[in-house]
Amino acid sequence: MEAVTVVGASLAGLASARALREQGFEGRITVVGDEKHAPYDRPPLSKEFLAGAASEDDLRLTEDDEDLRADWVLGRTARALDTRHGAVELDDGTRIASDAVVLATGARARTPPGPVPAGVHTLRTLDDAQALRRELVPGARLVVIGAGFIGAEVASTAVGLGCEVDVVEAGAVPLQRVLGPEMGAVCGRMHARHGVRLHPGARVSALVGSSRVTAVRLEDGRELAADAVVVGIGAEPNTEWLHGSGVVIDRGVRTDARGATGVPGVVAVGDCANSYRAYTAVPMRLEHWTNALQQPAAAAAALLGREHSAPAHHAVPYFWSDQYGHKIQFAGHRTGDCTVRIEEGDPATGPFLALYCDPRDEVTGVLAVDLPRSFGGWRRRLAKRI
Repeated sequence: MEAVTVVGASLAGLASARALREQGFEGRITVVGDEKHAPYDRPPLSKEFLAGAASEDDLRLTEDDEDLRADWVLGRTARALDTRHGAVELDDGTRIASDAVVLATGARARTPPGPVPAGVHTLRTLDDAQALRRELVPGARLVVIGAGFIGAEVASTAVGLGCEVDVVEAGAVPLQRVLGPEMGAVCGRMHARHGVRLHPGARVSALVGSSRVTAVRLEDGRELAADAVVVGIGAEPNTEWLHGSGVVIDRGVRTDARGATGVPGVVAVGDCANSYRAYTAVPMRLEHWTNALQQPAAAAAALLGREHSAPAHHAVPYFWSDQYGHKIQFAGHRTGDCTVRIEEGDPATGPFLALYCDPRDEVTGVLAVDLPRSFGGWRRRLAKRI
């Protein structure tokens, strides 16, 4: 194999190029990215960068990659994958031929339907964060739609900047799908303790304002005044350009545990990949930093035919979130029939650790707030299930 094209220049794409070099690939690596920025770290966008505590230079990921020897094609979007001829076609008509392709196109933020007035933001890219940062001045009224990780982190940062914040959440509690009702309620109380007005079980009917947003109207008729709005209602994998390529699309690019698709010489990693997970025994699409960093090692090994010597694939799904000065960490998997047991501390008074147990009382997941040492021990115990 003489050449590999990596489509996507965020963390998963960069980690793929690194993994190829670390595993001995000496051929040409071309990395295509739709943003003009060099690869940067996304987690700080909703926290330190949004708060003004980190600069664009602080986010750069490529400072230690002088030996990567990659050809960077930035500001270009892939529009087709020609698997018959091993070529990626770009939006300017350029065709990049190679022996293998890594799909690392990530995901994009979902947006509300219909016209969107000025002052309404999503937060997925550096440009998004720069635009939102200009809006978060002391006294500004911010409405966050969606109490997932991005919404909660933006709310936390905005409160710290002196904004008035309302959070609209369709579910009964924040993060209910991921953490369940009991622990989702704990996160809801965290918002309340810091003066954020949480509106659970509420749905948006309209964004009020013609040229610029002035309020968010809910289905029950209430209007929440807004100088700015952040829409955090999830993300869609960037896979449309792959239709007709032979790559199977099923809520993302379907792959095996290594990241291999059904097309020889094509692997997928990161947010766009719906990969089989040995821990859950089902495919999952994980939009988390750890997955984007670790999955490419296995995918690179699969491309190079070194499955037996490949580094261990990420075994246990893991994510973290920083909210209101607290470190929230979760590892494992929660199912609808799990019960929650407090193993350490007390959610009502301070740091705690909770275990998620299946009907056989086997621990399948662990959640911790401000208990990193205890959490690390349980995360290692969960990994032993594989």
